Amino acid sequence: MEKRSALQVFEALSSGIRLDVYRCLVVAGRQGMVAGEIAATLDIPPTNLSFHLKNLTQSGLLNVAQEGRFQRYRANIETMLEVIAYLTENCCAGRPHECADFRRSQPGLAALLPPLDCPAEESDHP
Repeated sequence: MEKRSALQVFEALSSGIRLDVYRCLVVAGRQGMVAGEIAATLDIPPTNLSFHLKNLTQSGLLNVAQEGRFQRYRANIETMLEVIAYLTENCCAGRPHECADFRRSQPGLAALLPPLDCPAEESDHP
């Protein structure tokens, strides 16, 4: 991921409404939701919601598919994982034991982060 793309994601999520929409669609999973369902779930006027859905889609955080006269939105989990990888790609910075210790201390974190690029020391670290 490039810095410009990461900035678009952060800008999109800087709105409370867009953050709520993204999190709602993460919960909806692969089924996603049509705009009316999102508006009803989050109690957002549909006219206001369309602006936010467009922004989230342009940032790459949402995928949209036409279904008849409706559009179904789904969270693009791959983009979020790319952002996490972008933020953490240099996390060991010459101290691999710190990263490895942190990853072991957080359940489920290893599945979200990219693999360490440097060898993690298991037992001999300061």
